[in-house]
Amino acid sequence: MKRQALIVSGVLTLMLAALPATAAAPADTVNVSTAAQLRAALAKAAPGQTIKLAAGTYHGSFVAQKAGTSAKPITLTGPANAVLINDGPAGDPPDCPAPTSGFDSGYGLWLYNAPYWNLTGFTVAESKKGIVADNSQHTVIDGVYVHHVDEEGVHFRKSSADSIIRDSKVTDTGLVQKGYGEGVYIGSAVSNWGCHGNSGGVDKSDRVQVLGNTIGPNVTAESLDIKEGTLNGVVRGNTFNGKGITGEHSADSWVDVKGTDYTIEDNTGTFSKPGTLANGYETHNISTSPSFPSGCGTKWRNNKSDLGGVGQYAINITTVSQCKNKPNVVYASNTVTKAKKGLTNVPVTP
Repeated sequence: MKRQALIVSGVLTLMLAALPATAAAPADTVNVSTAAQLRAALAKAAPGQTIKLAAGTYHGSFVAQKAGTSAKPITLTGPANAVLINDGPAGDPPDCPAPTSGFDSGYGLWLYNAPYWNLTGFTVAESKKGIVADNSQHTVIDGVYVHHVDEEGVHFRKSSADSIIRDSKVTDTGLVQKGYGEGVYIGSAVSNWGCHGNSGGVDKSDRVQVLGNTIGPNVTAESLDIKEGTLNGVVRGNTFNGKGITGEHSADSWVDVKGTDYTIEDNTGTFSKPGTLANGYETHNISTSPSFPSGCGTKWRNNKSDLGGVGQYAINITTVSQCKNKPNVVYASNTVTKAKKGLTNVPVTP
């Protein structure tokens, strides 16, 4: 019996030894302190993981292409003095922006096909664009500072729906292309849907929420540009500082609404020279298709506007006839000071 037991034990030992080794589970937290470590961590990121930046400056191209999940998002976090800087761009860009060998977009941080990421606390600066989310739904940007970038600060693009930017700060954008220096940009112009429209040909960056942020001063285009084809976003509790807006490329308001069915409430907008301000908030109807009405159905409540003695209206609604079935609504709870013409150019709703 003892001999049989020894034989069985030996067989089991051999069988266990023959089994493939189990891969080690990814660490819950990956601490990084160099640009090389950050690039490696982004390349290997796994659902539920946190990549933690040490204080310091990180130079290079930082691209995230791994997906988190609803239950296990991926987090990139760090203190405000952890600063991402992209000294690019470099290489020949593809026809439509996509991470390819030898091409550096120049973006400070680029999420590409990377849904369910949380970005918290750190800073992005001195890059072509600040943070760009392409086809990266459920991106949450929280407490991040973006400043001194060549073009826009934060861009939700290529149907990066159900995303949030909150309690963050964006200043000093458009250092090279002033008319393209938006603080936060939602969606894409219809002329760019060929590249960025991956949902029926439309850039459906829908239901994006912009909450409690400070945008400006020295944002050279709009504080917030909401593009045609996008729907059902929320803009609440933000401070828009229009000092430094240039008026180039028709960028002459805090918020330009070309999307549909937005809620804009409890925001504070101010303007002081230098700069150009036509109106505080504007709508525009951009010709897309009957399926995607543009610049209609938005509601303004309890916004405070100081136009600095320069702007015409706090809220200027254009081409009203195109929104008969889905009118824009300006409530009496909105207030304005130092406006050349007043609160709005449409009847106010009690």
